[in-house]
Amino acid sequence: MTTEPVDAARYVAIITDGNGRWAKARDLTVAEGHEAGADTVKARLRDAVDLGVLELTVYSFSTENWARPEEEVMALMAMFAERIVDETPELHEQGVRMRFIGRRDGVEPALVEQMVWAEELTRGNTRITLFVAFNYGGRAEILDAARRFDGGDEDDFRALLYAPEMHDPDLIIRTSGERRLSNYLMWQSAYSELVFRDELWPDFDRAAFEACLTEFSARRRRYGGR
Repeated sequence: MTTEPVDAARYVAIITDGNGRWAKARDLTVAEGHEAGADTVKARLRDAVDLGVLELTVYSFSTENWARPEEEVMALMAMFAERIVDETPELHEQGVRMRFIGRRDGVEPALVEQMVWAEELTRGNTRITLFVAFNYGGRAEILDAARRFDGGDEDDFRALLYAPEMHDPDLIIRTSGERRLSNYLMWQSAYSELVFRDELWPDFDRAAFEACLTEFSARRRRYGGR
């Protein structure tokens, strides 16, 4: 495969890291940090539309996050439920398609019902797709697909992933200064460009987002070639 010049990132995934540290630095609760992080997701989604992004994927709750303190997990679940109910109609009006990727076993049935409702309501929207990785782990996704795989090629395997229609991310961004993928989109990220930022997620503003997209556009993607 020949080298392809990079144009613009159309498919972007973000590891939205740093809510807890952001809250601690301000003497706020962790729950308040997650609320600020959710506000930032909403703001950067609007920016993504303006900047020509077609798919935005955010890492909201991993399979490993169940090990966090029970109080924090309970607050997160309550926030997710409230945000889905309150914000989905607005997102629908704005042409956003909602998709939740991850395991639904172990999630409260009422929350699963809200996720399904949001997906069904916004199914026909085409302005941008927001993939929310919730109770998600990259290895879990591959394992769940492998259990159902009867053989074939990569396309056959991909059809068994949580969202087979998702494009591989052109760009994966991680905030908070950490330099790892943390079990995120392990199949889809094979050739993604990576950008790491030092901002804690609630501080990740439009200028930072634009800087990431600019850095991506300055690269060349070789896909193993020269």
